[in-house]
Amino acid sequence: MVCPPTGAPNAIKQKADGYLSMSDRTITSIPGLIDAGLLSVDSPAAIEQLAAKYAVAITPAVAKNIDIADPADPLAKQFVPSLNELVTHPAETPDPISDEPFSPVKGIVHRYPDRALLKVVNICPVYCRFCFRREMVGPSQGVGLSASEIDTALTYIANTPAISEIIFTGGDPFVLSPRRLADLTSKMSSIPSIRKIRWHTRVPMVMPEKVDTNLVEALSAPGRAVRVAIHANHPNEFTDQAMEACQALESAGFELLSQSVLLKGINDCSSTIAALMMKYSEAGARPYYLHHGDLAPGTSHFRTTIADGMSLMRELAEAVPDTMHPKYILDVPGGSGKVELNTHNCHQQPDGSYLIGHHPDKQFRYVDAV
Repeated sequence: MVCPPTGAPNAIKQKADGYLSMSDRTITSIPGLIDAGLLSVDSPAAIEQLAAKYAVAITPAVAKNIDIADPADPLAKQFVPSLNELVTHPAETPDPISDEPFSPVKGIVHRYPDRALLKVVNICPVYCRFCFRREMVGPSQGVGLSASEIDTALTYIANTPAISEIIFTGGDPFVLSPRRLADLTSKMSSIPSIRKIRWHTRVPMVMPEKVDTNLVEALSAPGRAVRVAIHANHPNEFTDQAMEACQALESAGFELLSQSVLLKGINDCSSTIAALMMKYSEAGARPYYLHHGDLAPGTSHFRTTIADGMSLMRELAEAVPDTMHPKYILDVPGGSGKVELNTHNCHQQPDGSYLIGHHPDKQFRYVDAV
Protein backbone atom coordinates (compact mmCIF):
# COMPACT_ATOMS: atom_id res chain seq x y z
CA MET A 1 0.00 0.00 0.00
CA VAL A 2 1.29 3.47 -0.84
CA CYS A 3 0.19 7.03 -0.33
CA PRO A 4 0.11 9.04 -3.56
CA PRO A 5 2.01 12.26 -4.11
CA THR A 6 0.18 15.50 -4.56
CA GLY A 7 -2.36 15.46 -7.40
CA ALA A 8 -4.16 18.30 -9.11
CA PRO A 9 -6.36 20.47 -6.88
CA ASN A 10 -9.89 19.19 -6.59
CA ALA A 11 -12.68 21.32 -8.04
CA ILE A 12 -14.57 21.26 -4.76
CA LYS A 13 -11.77 23.08 -2.97
CA GLN A 14 -12.29 26.03 -5.28
CA LYS A 15 -15.83 26.32 -3.91
CA ALA A 16 -14.87 26.27 -0.25
CA ASP A 17 -17.82 28.36 0.93
CA GLY A 18 -20.55 25.85 1.57
CA TYR A 19 -18.58 22.73 0.63
CA LEU A 20 -16.33 20.40 2.55
CA SER A 21 -12.66 21.29 2.21
CA MET A 22 -11.12 18.66 -0.04
CA SER A 23 -7.50 17.60 0.29
CA ASP A 24 -4.99 18.99 -2.22
CA ARG A 25 -3.86 15.39 -2.47
CA THR A 26 -7.07 14.23 -4.08
CA ILE A 27 -6.00 13.02 -7.53
CA THR A 28 -8.06 14.55 -10.32
CA SER A 29 -5.83 14.20 -13.37
CA ILE A 30 -4.23 11.53 -15.53
CA PRO A 31 -0.68 12.78 -14.71
CA GLY A 32 -1.60 12.56 -11.02
CA LEU A 33 -2.71 8.93 -11.42
CA ILE A 34 0.49 8.08 -13.30
CA ASP A 35 2.70 9.78 -10.69
CA ALA A 36 0.91 7.83 -7.95
CA GLY A 37 1.59 4.53 -9.71
CA LEU A 38 -2.13 3.94 -10.17
CA LEU A 39 -2.15 4.09 -13.96
CA SER A 40 0.15 2.94 -16.73
CA VAL A 41 -0.76 4.50 -20.06
CA ASP A 42 -0.05 3.13 -23.53
CA SER A 43 -2.48 5.53 -25.22
CA PRO A 44 -2.14 8.88 -23.40
CA ALA A 45 -4.31 10.79 -25.88
CA ALA A 46 -7.15 8.28 -25.52
CA ILE A 47 -7.09 8.25 -21.73
CA GLU A 48 -6.98 12.05 -21.63
CA GLN A 49 -10.01 12.05 -23.94
CA LEU A 50 -11.76 9.76 -21.48
CA ALA A 51 -10.88 11.95 -18.49
CA ALA A 52 -12.23 14.99 -20.32
CA LYS A 53 -15.55 13.20 -20.81
CA TYR A 54 -15.94 11.48 -17.43
CA ALA A 55 -14.61 13.11 -14.26
CA VAL A 56 -11.72 11.59 -12.31
CA ALA A 57 -11.15 11.90 -8.55
CA ILE A 58 -9.48 9.58 -6.05
CA THR A 59 -9.17 10.75 -2.45
CA PRO A 60 -6.09 10.08 -0.32
CA ALA A 61 -8.06 7.56 1.77
CA VAL A 62 -8.91 5.53 -1.35
CA ALA A 63 -5.46 5.83 -2.93
CA LYS A 64 -3.83 4.67 0.30
CA ASN A 65 -6.07 1.59 0.29
CA ILE A 66 -5.23 0.50 -3.28
CA ASP A 67 -2.62 -2.22 -3.74
CA ILE A 68 -0.76 -0.95 -6.79
CA ALA A 69 1.04 -4.30 -7.08
CA ASP A 70 -2.27 -6.05 -7.73
CA PRO A 71 -3.58 -5.52 -11.28
CA ALA A 72 -6.98 -6.79 -10.15
CA ASP A 73 -7.25 -4.57 -7.08
CA PRO A 74 -11.00 -4.09 -6.49
CA LEU A 75 -10.69 -0.41 -5.53
CA ALA A 76 -8.49 0.48 -8.47
CA LYS A 77 -11.03 -1.11 -10.81
CA GLN A 78 -13.77 1.07 -9.33
CA PHE A 79 -11.98 4.42 -9.49
CA VAL A 80 -9.06 4.34 -11.96
CA PRO A 81 -10.19 5.10 -15.53
CA SER A 82 -9.86 2.44 -18.21
CA LEU A 83 -9.97 2.58 -21.98
CA ASN A 84 -12.83 0.06 -21.76
CA GLU A 85 -14.99 3.07 -20.91
CA LEU A 86 -14.63 4.33 -24.46
CA VAL A 87 -16.63 1.31 -25.70
CA THR A 88 -20.35 2.09 -25.73
CA HIS A 89 -22.83 -0.77 -25.99
CA PRO A 90 -25.81 -0.08 -28.30
CA ALA A 91 -28.21 -0.45 -25.35
CA GLU A 92 -26.43 2.16 -23.23
CA THR A 93 -27.84 5.65 -22.81
CA PRO A 94 -26.83 8.89 -21.01
CA ASP A 95 -29.95 8.70 -18.79
CA PRO A 96 -30.28 4.94 -18.25
CA ILE A 97 -33.06 5.02 -15.66
CA SER A 98 -34.83 8.03 -17.21
CA ASP A 99 -34.51 10.63 -14.48
CA GLU A 100 -35.26 13.47 -16.86
CA PRO A 101 -38.89 12.60 -17.73
CA PHE A 102 -39.70 12.53 -14.02
CA SER A 103 -38.08 15.87 -13.19
CA PRO A 104 -40.86 18.47 -12.71
CA VAL A 105 -38.36 21.11 -11.58
CA LYS A 106 -34.58 21.20 -11.70
CA GLY A 107 -33.01 18.86 -9.13
CA ILE A 108 -36.19 16.90 -8.36
CA VAL A 109 -36.88 13.37 -9.60
CA HIS A 110 -40.42 12.36 -8.64
CA ARG A 111 -40.86 8.80 -9.89
CA TYR A 112 -42.85 7.31 -7.00
CA PRO A 113 -45.90 9.01 -5.44
CA ASP A 114 -44.62 9.02 -1.84
CA ARG A 115 -40.95 9.89 -2.29
CA ALA A 116 -38.69 12.01 -4.43
CA LEU A 117 -35.00 12.57 -5.07
CA LEU A 118 -33.38 15.95 -4.56
CA LYS A 119 -30.15 16.13 -6.54
CA VAL A 120 -28.68 19.12 -4.75
CA VAL A 121 -25.09 18.73 -5.99
CA ASN A 122 -23.41 17.46 -9.17
CA ILE A 123 -20.00 16.71 -7.70
CA CYS A 124 -18.51 13.81 -5.72
CA PRO A 125 -15.36 13.23 -3.67
CA VAL A 126 -14.62 10.26 -6.00
CA TYR A 127 -16.02 9.27 -9.40
CA CYS A 128 -17.02 5.64 -9.83
CA ARG A 129 -16.17 4.37 -13.30
CA PHE A 130 -19.55 2.59 -13.49
CA CYS A 131 -21.68 5.52 -12.30
CA PHE A 132 -25.16 5.54 -13.83
CA ARG A 133 -25.19 9.35 -13.69
CA ARG A 134 -21.70 9.74 -15.14
CA GLU A 135 -23.02 12.00 -17.90
CA MET A 136 -24.59 14.28 -15.27
CA VAL A 137 -21.90 14.61 -12.58
CA GLY A 138 -18.47 16.13 -12.33
CA PRO A 139 -16.99 19.65 -12.17
CA SER A 140 -17.92 20.29 -15.81
CA GLN A 141 -21.58 20.07 -14.81
CA GLY A 142 -21.34 22.87 -12.23
CA VAL A 143 -21.36 22.29 -8.50
CA GLY A 144 -25.11 21.98 -8.10
CA LEU A 145 -28.36 23.82 -7.52
CA SER A 146 -28.32 27.55 -6.89
CA ALA A 147 -30.12 29.04 -3.89
CA SER A 148 -33.11 29.99 -6.04
CA GLU A 149 -33.22 26.53 -7.62
CA ILE A 150 -33.21 24.93 -4.17
CA ASP A 151 -36.08 27.23 -3.15
CA THR A 152 -38.04 26.18 -6.24
CA ALA A 153 -37.43 22.51 -5.43
CA LEU A 154 -38.53 23.01 -1.81
CA THR A 155 -41.68 24.79 -2.99
CA TYR A 156 -42.52 21.85 -5.24
CA ILE A 157 -42.07 19.43 -2.34
CA ALA A 158 -44.16 21.55 0.02
CA ASN A 159 -46.92 21.80 -2.59
CA THR A 160 -46.94 18.02 -3.15
CA PRO A 161 -48.13 16.57 0.19
CA ALA A 162 -48.10 13.00 -1.15
CA ILE A 163 -44.30 13.14 -0.84
CA SER A 164 -43.40 11.90 2.64
CA GLU A 165 -39.73 11.00 2.04
CA ILE A 166 -36.95 13.03 0.46
CA ILE A 167 -33.77 11.34 -0.73
CA PHE A 168 -30.77 13.66 -1.01
CA THR A 169 -28.49 12.46 -3.75
CA GLY A 170 -26.49 13.93 -6.59
CA GLY A 171 -23.51 13.83 -6.88
CA ASP A 172 -22.78 13.21 -3.22
CA PRO A 173 -24.64 15.54 -0.83
CA PHE A 174 -22.06 15.00 1.91
CA VAL A 175 -19.62 17.20 -0.03
CA LEU A 176 -21.70 20.07 1.34
CA SER A 177 -20.43 21.77 4.48
CA PRO A 178 -22.16 21.00 7.79
CA ARG A 179 -23.64 24.50 7.65
CA ARG A 180 -25.36 23.80 4.35
CA LEU A 181 -26.39 20.28 5.38
CA ALA A 182 -27.96 21.70 8.54
CA ASP A 183 -29.78 24.34 6.50
CA LEU A 184 -31.21 21.71 4.14
CA THR A 185 -32.20 19.49 7.05
CA SER A 186 -33.95 22.39 8.78
CA LYS A 187 -35.82 23.49 5.66
CA MET A 188 -36.91 19.96 4.86
CA SER A 189 -38.02 19.35 8.43
CA SER A 190 -40.21 22.44 8.28
CA ILE A 191 -42.38 20.83 5.58
CA PRO A 192 -45.16 19.02 7.51
CA SER A 193 -45.65 16.22 4.97
CA ILE A 194 -41.98 15.14 5.08
CA ARG A 195 -41.58 12.36 7.64
CA LYS A 196 -38.39 10.73 6.34
CA ILE A 197 -35.08 12.18 5.19
CA ARG A 198 -32.56 9.94 3.46
CA TRP A 199 -28.99 10.74 2.39
CA HIS A 200 -27.09 8.74 -0.25
CA THR A 201 -23.33 9.01 0.16
CA ARG A 202 -19.91 7.46 -0.35
CA VAL A 203 -18.13 9.91 2.01
CA PRO A 204 -17.86 7.52 5.00
CA MET A 205 -15.95 5.10 2.75
CA VAL A 206 -13.82 7.47 0.69
CA MET A 207 -13.34 10.50 2.97
CA PRO A 208 -14.12 9.19 6.46
CA GLU A 209 -12.33 12.06 8.21
CA LYS A 210 -15.18 14.36 7.12
CA VAL A 211 -17.73 12.48 9.22
CA ASP A 212 -17.15 14.53 12.34
CA THR A 213 -19.38 15.88 15.09
CA ASN A 214 -20.42 18.89 13.04
CA LEU A 215 -21.54 16.78 10.09
CA VAL A 216 -23.42 14.33 12.29
CA GLU A 217 -25.20 17.12 14.13
CA ALA A 218 -26.16 18.74 10.82
CA LEU A 219 -28.23 15.67 9.91
CA SER A 220 -30.28 15.70 13.10
CA ALA A 221 -33.98 16.18 12.40
CA PRO A 222 -36.10 15.74 15.54
CA GLY A 223 -39.45 14.20 14.73
CA ARG A 224 -38.20 12.85 11.41
CA ALA A 225 -36.73 9.45 10.56
CA VAL A 226 -33.22 9.99 9.18
CA ARG A 227 -31.56 7.29 7.10
CA VAL A 228 -28.11 7.23 5.51
CA ALA A 229 -27.52 4.89 2.58
CA ILE A 230 -23.81 4.13 2.35
CA HIS A 231 -22.29 2.99 -0.93
CA ALA A 232 -19.55 0.36 -0.86
CA ASN A 233 -18.89 -2.54 -3.21
CA HIS A 234 -16.05 -4.54 -1.70
CA PRO A 235 -15.10 -5.49 1.88
CA ASN A 236 -11.68 -3.87 1.39
CA GLU A 237 -13.40 -0.46 1.48
CA PHE A 238 -14.17 -0.89 5.18
CA THR A 239 -10.98 0.47 6.69
CA ASP A 240 -10.81 1.20 10.41
CA GLN A 241 -11.51 4.87 9.64
CA ALA A 242 -14.52 4.00 7.46
CA MET A 243 -15.89 1.79 10.22
CA GLU A 244 -15.54 4.63 12.72
CA ALA A 245 -17.35 7.02 10.37
CA CYS A 246 -20.24 4.60 9.90
CA GLN A 247 -20.48 3.90 13.60
CA ALA A 248 -20.55 7.63 14.38
CA LEU A 249 -23.62 7.98 12.17
CA GLU A 250 -25.25 4.88 13.64
CA SER A 251 -24.53 6.01 17.21
CA ALA A 252 -26.34 9.29 16.46
CA GLY A 253 -29.52 7.33 15.88
CA PHE A 254 -29.56 7.33 12.09
CA GLU A 255 -30.59 4.14 10.33
CA LEU A 256 -27.80 3.01 8.00
CA LEU A 257 -28.57 1.13 4.79
CA SER A 258 -26.24 -0.62 2.35
CA GLN A 259 -26.10 0.38 -1.31
CA SER A 260 -23.91 -1.74 -3.57
CA VAL A 261 -23.60 -2.48 -7.27
CA LEU A 262 -22.90 -5.95 -8.66
CA LEU A 263 -19.66 -5.49 -10.61
CA LYS A 264 -17.94 -8.03 -12.82
CA GLY A 265 -14.44 -8.84 -11.64
CA ILE A 266 -14.91 -6.89 -8.40
CA ASN A 267 -17.64 -8.51 -6.29
CA ASP A 268 -19.43 -10.99 -8.57
CA CYS A 269 -19.01 -14.01 -6.31
CA SER A 270 -21.08 -14.99 -3.30
CA SER A 271 -18.12 -15.12 -0.90
CA THR A 272 -17.21 -11.49 -1.64
CA ILE A 273 -20.81 -10.29 -1.31
CA ALA A 274 -21.17 -12.27 1.94
CA ALA A 275 -18.01 -10.64 3.31
CA LEU A 276 -19.25 -7.23 2.15
CA MET A 277 -22.61 -7.65 3.90
CA MET A 278 -20.80 -8.80 7.05
CA LYS A 279 -18.73 -5.61 7.00
CA TYR A 280 -21.85 -3.52 6.54
CA SER A 281 -23.46 -5.24 9.53
CA GLU A 282 -20.36 -4.72 11.66
CA ALA A 283 -20.53 -1.03 10.74
CA GLY A 284 -24.16 -0.84 11.89
CA ALA A 285 -25.75 -0.82 8.43
CA ARG A 286 -28.63 -2.99 7.31
CA PRO A 287 -28.03 -4.94 4.07
CA TYR A 288 -30.46 -3.28 1.69
CA TYR A 289 -29.81 -3.11 -2.08
CA LEU A 290 -27.48 -4.89 -4.48
CA HIS A 291 -28.04 -3.14 -7.81
CA HIS A 292 -27.72 -4.79 -11.18
CA GLY A 293 -25.49 -2.57 -13.31
CA ASP A 294 -27.38 0.17 -15.14
CA LEU A 295 -27.01 0.84 -18.87
CA ALA A 296 -24.71 3.86 -18.53
CA PRO A 297 -22.35 4.60 -21.42
CA GLY A 298 -19.02 2.80 -21.31
CA THR A 299 -19.90 0.46 -18.45
CA SER A 300 -20.65 -2.86 -20.19
CA HIS A 301 -17.36 -4.36 -18.95
CA PHE A 302 -18.67 -4.00 -15.39
CA ARG A 303 -22.06 -5.67 -15.92
CA THR A 304 -22.84 -9.29 -15.19
CA THR A 305 -25.75 -11.16 -16.72
CA ILE A 306 -28.94 -11.31 -14.70
CA ALA A 307 -28.66 -15.11 -14.65
CA ASP A 308 -25.24 -14.83 -13.00
CA GLY A 309 -26.61 -12.34 -10.48
CA MET A 310 -29.51 -14.59 -9.55
CA SER A 311 -27.16 -17.56 -9.23
CA LEU A 312 -24.98 -15.52 -6.88
CA MET A 313 -28.02 -14.66 -4.76
CA ARG A 314 -28.96 -18.35 -4.48
CA GLU A 315 -25.44 -19.14 -3.29
CA LEU A 316 -25.60 -16.26 -0.84
CA ALA A 317 -28.85 -17.62 0.63
CA GLU A 318 -27.04 -20.84 1.50
CA ALA A 319 -24.03 -19.07 2.97
CA VAL A 320 -25.39 -16.40 5.31
CA PRO A 321 -28.54 -15.75 7.40
CA ASP A 322 -31.56 -14.01 5.87
CA THR A 323 -30.70 -10.82 7.77
CA MET A 324 -27.52 -10.58 5.69
CA HIS A 325 -29.29 -10.65 2.32
CA PRO A 326 -29.60 -7.47 0.29
CA LYS A 327 -32.33 -7.27 -2.33
CA TYR A 328 -31.03 -7.82 -5.85
CA ILE A 329 -32.51 -4.86 -7.71
CA LEU A 330 -32.87 -3.76 -11.32
CA ASP A 331 -33.71 -0.15 -12.06
CA VAL A 332 -35.86 -0.74 -15.10
CA PRO A 333 -34.58 1.05 -18.23
CA GLY A 334 -37.12 3.60 -19.37
CA GLY A 335 -38.14 4.84 -15.93
CA SER A 336 -40.50 2.17 -14.60
CA GLY A 337 -38.60 2.09 -11.32
CA LYS A 338 -36.92 -0.58 -9.23
CA VAL A 339 -37.91 -4.24 -9.25
CA GLU A 340 -36.42 -7.06 -7.20
CA LEU A 341 -34.94 -9.83 -9.29
CA ASN A 342 -35.88 -13.27 -7.95
CA THR A 343 -37.31 -16.59 -9.14
CA HIS A 344 -40.88 -15.35 -8.66
CA ASN A 345 -40.78 -12.42 -11.04
CA CYS A 346 -37.77 -12.87 -13.33
CA HIS A 347 -37.86 -15.62 -15.95
CA GLN A 348 -35.33 -16.19 -18.70
CA GLN A 349 -36.88 -16.75 -22.11
CA PRO A 350 -35.74 -19.12 -24.88
CA ASP A 351 -34.13 -16.21 -26.73
CA GLY A 352 -32.02 -15.36 -23.67
CA SER A 353 -33.99 -12.27 -22.66
CA TYR A 354 -35.77 -11.95 -19.31
CA LEU A 355 -39.44 -11.38 -18.64
CA ILE A 356 -39.64 -9.40 -15.41
CA GLY A 357 -42.64 -8.49 -13.26
CA HIS A 358 -45.41 -10.09 -11.18
CA HIS A 359 -48.48 -8.82 -13.02
CA PRO A 360 -49.07 -9.64 -16.71
CA ASP A 361 -49.93 -5.99 -17.38
CA LYS A 362 -46.75 -4.75 -15.72
CA GLN A 363 -44.14 -7.07 -17.18
CA PHE A 364 -41.24 -5.91 -19.26
CA ARG A 365 -38.49 -7.56 -21.24
CA TYR A 366 -34.81 -7.04 -20.47
CA VAL A 367 -31.84 -8.09 -22.57
CA ASP A 368 -28.35 -8.43 -21.08
CA ALA A 369 -25.93 -5.78 -22.34
CA VAL A 370 -22.51 -7.11 -21.38
